[in-house]
Amino acid sequence: MSGLGTGLIFLLATVVAVPIFKKLKLGAILGYLIAGLIIGPQIMDWVNDPGMILHIAELGVVLLLFVIGLELDPQKLWRMRNEIVLTGGGQLIVSALLISSILYFALGLSVISASIIGLSLSLSSTAFAVQLLTEHKILKSPPGQQGFSILLMQDLAVIPILLLVESFSVIEQSQSPAWWVSILAVVGVLVIGRYLTNPFLRLISSYGSAEVMTAAALLIVIATALGMQEAGLSMGMGAFIAGILLANSSFRHQLETEIEPFKGLLLGLFFIAIGMNLDLSLLIAQPAFMLSAAFVLVILKSLIIFMILKMNKQSNTDAFRVGLMLSQGGEFAFVVMAQAASNGILPGNIADQVTLIVGISMALTSPLVILHSLWFTSKNCPAVYDSKGDVTEPEVLIAGFGRFGQVSARILAANNIPFTALDKDAKHIEFVKRFGNKVFYGDASRLDLLITAGIEHARVLLIAVDSEDDALKIADIVHLHFPHVKMIGRARNRTTVRRYAEIGVELYVRELFASGLEAANLVLREYGYSESESNNLITMFAQHDKDLLEKTIAQHMTMDELIESSKQGREELLTLFTKDKQSL
Repeated sequence: MSGLGTGLIFLLATVVAVPIFKKLKLGAILGYLIAGLIIGPQIMDWVNDPGMILHIAELGVVLLLFVIGLELDPQKLWRMRNEIVLTGGGQLIVSALLISSILYFALGLSVISASIIGLSLSLSSTAFAVQLLTEHKILKSPPGQQGFSILLMQDLAVIPILLLVESFSVIEQSQSPAWWVSILAVVGVLVIGRYLTNPFLRLISSYGSAEVMTAAALLIVIATALGMQEAGLSMGMGAFIAGILLANSSFRHQLETEIEPFKGLLLGLFFIAIGMNLDLSLLIAQPAFMLSAAFVLVILKSLIIFMILKMNKQSNTDAFRVGLMLSQGGEFAFVVMAQAASNGILPGNIADQVTLIVGISMALTSPLVILHSLWFTSKNCPAVYDSKGDVTEPEVLIAGFGRFGQVSARILAANNIPFTALDKDAKHIEFVKRFGNKVFYGDASRLDLLITAGIEHARVLLIAVDSEDDALKIADIVHLHFPHVKMIGRARNRTTVRRYAEIGVELYVRELFASGLEAANLVLREYGYSESESNNLITMFAQHDKDLLEKTIAQHMTMDELIESSKQGREELLTLFTKDKQSL
């Protein structure tokens, strides 16, 4: 089948299977796995090279780790160092020892075989677990962060495990890069990420188009990942480090937005490829053994993680929910098993059995998490697909960070009210950041970027962009997709106010009106009016103007009607002033 035909099958499998499984509240991941199983060589055989597909789709895991890195600034990662080493290291060591012991004493495998399989099965699926943690809105909670620490430690352990497998090889292997090459690669990524990436992105934002920014985002991720792989390290580790280095960048939201569509598609393809790689003949030949082995693996890892998180003072519900989410075998088990089999360390049938057990454990995880969610909930671990927002997200969003937006931002910051600000002028962002402002690069008139910036969790949106067209476009998008968000629009003139009203924006600020009133008040006082007289005249004028504007909005007047209404308004205002003067 042609490449285009294969792509059509993947798309068809995705749009059919995933909505069905999400409707049944079984999760998108299980839908991808079942879809891959059906279209793969085991059933329909519509796609017959699952190994190659899996290799390509691993880029989805790389992009996922880059996005995760973007959300973890280096200071936060440093604060998590004890959790990564102690919590993550504890899970890895205890799981590997326990599983290896069972394989050695109960199944009679050799020490080397049991150790390699034990280490492989102690790893969880980063892509699978993070997707679950995100779907269930647990990732940023304390138990979710401890679960993420475990996943980080596992990712760091992948390279040593692969080196260990290579050292046991009975077949001569090609020479791996020297240790100093790996260290040099890490240093190179750190230096480039720290000193060159932001200037590069500023240059792209100033002179490139939206498509060039997308290409730049992919270039950063793929170049870093391939460079680390050539140095003998994990592609995922390289992407993760690159993400961390850009976590404090003004371009963070823009990069995440550009990467997101590719990440989503490739992760889906990754899970489909895992389903395609499952060998159903082994399950048919030994159904009881394969299913029980997968179930034992899930329960064993869940209990180990549960106990570790309990020692870290997490509640029973939180600890067990996270334990279930990390209980499956990981995608790196496929890599380790393939290497062990090719190196003559494990027989091919045993490696295939382990691979199938890992796949079945992935299929078991989502339903078990959902069952646990139905019976046990907590503040950090709500019911499945709970609509509760992420409390860590700022609830105020400022679109446009020129002089207008900065005034509101300064007042919010002075009162410790967190906000996220967006502006699409990279040079301006660099200037305002010198004064301690936290603002991100991005076009707020794009729906995907608004979502990345957290519009779903926002309560208030201040539309402060200079362009009237952009302001109205933002208002239209937010009103259509996020009607719960209260919008405050910056209006250049009365026409802008009318167009806001047509969209549904009820609150607005006429940017020159208030300052014009203040100037008029000062002129009246200098002319000879008393303070109370000038204040009264200004208040009367402001109320009359407001009533007139609301009348024109309510009656949907044409231009001729507006001109006539304006003439009548001047006459009415003159009458009001005359009556007021006579009453003094």
